[in-house]
Amino acid sequence: MGSLKRFFVTPYFAAQVVVVIYSLVKLTQHGLFSAWLGSLMATLPAALLFGFILLGYRARTSENLPLVWICGVFGSVLAWYLPAQSSLPFIFASLIGLLGGLLYVFWYSRYGGRDSSILGIGKTLPDFVLFDSQGIPIASSEITKTPALLMFFRGNWCPLCMAQIKEIADQYRELDQRGVKVYLVSPQSEQNTQQLAEKFSVPLNFLIDRDLSVARQLRIAIDGAVPLGVTGYDPDSIMPTVVMTDSEGKIIFADLTDNYRVRPEPGTFLKILDQQAVG
Repeated sequence: MGSLKRFFVTPYFAAQVVVVIYSLVKLTQHGLFSAWLGSLMATLPAALLFGFILLGYRARTSENLPLVWICGVFGSVLAWYLPAQSSLPFIFASLIGLLGGLLYVFWYSRYGGRDSSILGIGKTLPDFVLFDSQGIPIASSEITKTPALLMFFRGNWCPLCMAQIKEIADQYRELDQRGVKVYLVSPQSEQNTQQLAEKFSVPLNFLIDRDLSVARQLRIAIDGAVPLGVTGYDPDSIMPTVVMTDSEGKIIFADLTDNYRVRPEPGTFLKILDQQAVG
């Protein structure tokens, strides 16, 4: 199912943009109160959402994105009832706007359940080995010598991940003052990891999970997660995951989101440290 999903999101986003532009052009030709208003209403929210995400303005969204599919419903109704020279506005509104939006929100965005048996709160982080951008191995036993925040992210291609990393970078000084080290883990190449590390002026630790071996051990790997059209990455990736451990390697927080758009708020990590009296 994951492999099927990777063929969905790029055409879906492209279709939204094309229909928005086409609907605007048709509205100038046929007037505001034509069926093309419904086509525009049904597709504009998703197009704007993707635009904000791609520009790096969003690190998370609401779980169900009600504006996307509610506008799809009302847009389809308008496209059916308002004057039209053809059925095209209704087809665009109902298929690309409404059906596409429902598939994106309730199918594409969700993983269908996460296994928390390994990364449950109170459990000890398992033994594994990651690599830095120079290819030097880093054992989990080295990571857990101090309190740690580990963020498993999908790669440089994921704008939500990049926005979330920026949030963590902005919090770095507060985390560092509490003795917490930050480790950002992805399955991408050493070159991509090095390019990302150079963007930040704070000493975050960017690590590589070669061949998704650690992700599969922790049961956070997912097949076919990299969208069609994204080049330079293997098709399989990681489900976004954040884990915090104390100085004994015990897990004190685990965000195993079942929706790639739903991620912890920036203040969550400091709140957990306060609750656990870490730092």
